[in-house]
Amino acid sequence: MSKGTVVLAYSGGLDTSCILVWLKEQGYDVIAYLANIGQDEDFEAARKKAESLGAKKIFIEDLRKEFVEDFIWPSVQANAVYEDRYLMGTAIARPCIARRQVEIARKEGAQFVSHGATGKGNDQIRFELTCYALYPEVKIIAPWRIPEFYNRFRGRKDLMEYAQKFGIPVPVTPKAPWSMDANLMHISYESGILENPKSQAPPDLYLMTKNPADSPNEPDVLEMEFRNGVPIKVTNETNGISKNAPLEIFSYLNEIGGKHGVGRIDIVENRFIGMKSRGIYETPGGTILLKAHLDIETFTMDKEVRRIKQGLGIKFSELVYNGFWYSPECDFVRHCIAKSQENVEGKVQLSVFKGQVYILGRESPKSLYNEELVRWVNFLGNVCVCLESSCVRLTPEALWAGSALTKVGKKPSIWLSIST
Repeated sequence: MSKGTVVLAYSGGLDTSCILVWLKEQGYDVIAYLANIGQDEDFEAARKKAESLGAKKIFIEDLRKEFVEDFIWPSVQANAVYEDRYLMGTAIARPCIARRQVEIARKEGAQFVSHGATGKGNDQIRFELTCYALYPEVKIIAPWRIPEFYNRFRGRKDLMEYAQKFGIPVPVTPKAPWSMDANLMHISYESGILENPKSQAPPDLYLMTKNPADSPNEPDVLEMEFRNGVPIKVTNETNGISKNAPLEIFSYLNEIGGKHGVGRIDIVENRFIGMKSRGIYETPGGTILLKAHLDIETFTMDKEVRRIKQGLGIKFSELVYNGFWYSPECDFVRHCIAKSQENVEGKVQLSVFKGQVYILGRESPKSLYNEELVRWVNFLGNVCVCLESSCVRLTPEALWAGSALTKVGKKPSIWLSIST
């Protein structure tokens, strides 16, 4: 008699293929679920493999569009960076994957969900907190935390022997001496030879970006248009190519960034579970977007609002990294950040070249930059300018920038008197 139905987050790789068969061995009916979030994967081959291993049903879901719009775009608005360097491509993807897993579990009446995340990483927490937030009654089977499983499979050799015993197709190419996680936003590399923090990454590790030294000798000049803090159009002024759909914009930025070797980092980070880990990341499109968004945001946002928003961005990054995307506090922070982006609108011109992103210029109908005032201050030279004194009274730009006065093309009076 079946113990119940479990929806397994399935990748088609050795680990989750063995988990699928092991769950069946334990008496569960298994639904295999594979999310397409932009990774280079033969999805039809994965479907056939899951069928051959006895999956009751197989769901292959194309989540690329919602990954960009519902998860990457809010992270762009937040300027989300964990510990000053990591753009969190994996952390942002996990709640997207788990959300659909829960939807399938509810639809199919499954009492269980399962994943192949290890007991030493962050992903187990990200998957499980999302599942519990969206489906509180669900039960989670995490094989790599179950003694019967991890005592049986102590390494790749044990998994390979199990695969041969149960007819699970095994990889025919040698496994790289590191682990890799890929999606539309990035590729991450860790473990294996990379566990020694002094060891340099071999040149053949990088799959998403060219070596900057080998990248083109001519830059790509882009113009990126923003509205509400997210890009709505990107135009390559070098060749005239233009994209205006979210998925197309992000994919194109990946293409340009990868071509010029943008977005490589090698860091040691603090995992939520209390250990440090070394990770190497390629995030070409996300790095271009971060630079462009920072520029248009500073151009259009009040100084004090931005100071508060910077703190919210740090908090958002910590919450997302630690798996709390669907927590009440993260929901609150996202709403506050979205409110801050209402006037983040305009165009940024930038150059992508040899691993770097160079800002060339910007323009916006919501700009708080007053060219006339800048010229006037420069003209005064070394004159002492004070607020609310006998020297000078200036109405702060921030107080009238969004007021009714500006809507009719007027500005408050600026009074000046110079004391001798």
